[in-house]
Amino acid sequence: MPSGQQARAQAAAITPGRQSPVPEAAPADRVRALFGSHRLSPGQRRIAQYMIDHLTEAAFLSITDLAERVGVSQPSVTRFATSLGYSGFPALREALQPIALSAVAGAQETREQLRRNELQAAVDAEIANLESLRRVFADTDRVLDVGRELARSMPLTVLGLRISVSLAEYFAYAARRIHPDVRLVTRGGSVAYDALLQSREAGGTWVLAYAMPRHANETLAALRAARSTGLRVALITDLTLGPLVDEADVSLTAGTGSRLVFDSYSAPGVLSAAVLQAMADADPERTQSRLEGYEQVAEQHDFFLED
Repeated sequence: MPSGQQARAQAAAITPGRQSPVPEAAPADRVRALFGSHRLSPGQRRIAQYMIDHLTEAAFLSITDLAERVGVSQPSVTRFATSLGYSGFPALREALQPIALSAVAGAQETREQLRRNELQAAVDAEIANLESLRRVFADTDRVLDVGRELARSMPLTVLGLRISVSLAEYFAYAARRIHPDVRLVTRGGSVAYDALLQSREAGGTWVLAYAMPRHANETLAALRAARSTGLRVALITDLTLGPLVDEADVSLTAGTGSRLVFDSYSAPGVLSAAVLQAMADADPERTQSRLEGYEQVAEQHDFFLED
């Protein structure tokens, strides 16, 4: 019997044979083709572009309203229509209205097609995760409080095991630009315990831990080890309940994308950047000094390509 991840791999497979038939040209493209076969003046091109960009509205405007919105005279609109071979603007408008109505009618069909595309469905799921995080950020106090505590911890330990290593590495890399002593732990067991103990003995007060699915027993063990040394735990995870959350002094939640064979981490990444911002805000003078120092070193050693 296939594992859950194997089933996800099969369900999310990008199979060309499953694609929908090639649809007819989009309404805007049909209008663009209608205009594109004619030589137009600059003013007429402005009218054409407005009608392409606002097709469903422009196809039902009066000549007066269209001229006003484009910023041209009514005779200019009439000359535009006749240059396309129509008797006047009403005839052009009559030709455009069926195309505009097809654009409106096709909107629901387009949404159905998007839902049938596995990659777009995965993006939609991530957008939902980000929308949820956005609602959480309506109250910034919690993130600011966490950032303030992490900024004060000397040293600050960042922990991420297994699949969570990449997020922990990103956070530690950035945090070192604004914090004088950041220690990264990416191995579990006794290695993690030794690193956590040394951090506490050096005066550290907090560890920032990542726990992304699938959640490992060694992550739980590391959190318990951190607490046993006297460190407090700030946890970034997708969970709202469970033993990992129970071991944390504070937990910040961000959903992970799970529509493809491997998870994606848009929301945890944004949450991490927000915590880094909160750390920077907690001590702006230190942040500015360290960033300026880093830029000076980077320029001296030519770290980066020219923009």
